[in-house]
Amino acid sequence: MLSRIAAERTMQERQTPRVKERIRKLDSRPNASSKPLRLVAAALILRPSASENGGTEVLVCQLRPDQPMSLKWEFPGGKIEPGETAEHALVRELEEELGIRAVIGRRVAQVRHRYRNGGAVDLQFFVVDTFTGELDNRIFNALQWSPLSQLPTFDFLAADYNLIRDLAEGKLL
Repeated sequence: MLSRIAAERTMQERQTPRVKERIRKLDSRPNASSKPLRLVAAALILRPSASENGGTEVLVCQLRPDQPMSLKWEFPGGKIEPGETAEHALVRELEEELGIRAVIGRRVAQVRHRYRNGGAVDLQFFVVDTFTGELDNRIFNALQWSPLSQLPTFDFLAADYNLIRDLAEGKLL
C-alpha cells in the first residue's frame, strides 16, 4: 500500500510542471513598506490681511536647522496619538507649539503622501480662525503670516505641495 501511494505521488509530480522560483536576496535594510503610516493633523490658522488689498493670510512655520527636513515650511500641527481624534490632537499640538488654545473648524483637506525614504503620512488640514492667547514660537525656526496667493514662494514639505497650489488658487477657502 505504501508503494502504491508513493507511485501515485511520483506520477503526480511528473504531470505537474515545476516552477522555478526566483531566489530573493534578503536585504539588511528595513523594508520601506514596513514603516507605519503617520497620522497628522495640521492647522490653517487664518486671519484677515492687514494689507490694503484685503484677502486672507495663513500662518506658516519654518522647521529649525536641527530638525528633520530642516528649514522647510509647514503648517503647525502634529501627530495624532492613539485614542485621540484629529481635532483633539490639533488642539494639543497648537498649545505645545504655539501656546494658543484653538477652536478647530472644518476639515478642508486630507492628503496621503509617501516620502522617498519610505515613510508615509496621512495629513488632515483644519481651519482655525479663532484662538485665545498670544502666538509664542516654542519650536520653530520662524513663524510668518502669508497671503494665500504667496504660499507657492515658500519651500514647503513635499506632502503640502498640492494643498499649497489649491490654497493659492482659491480652491479650498
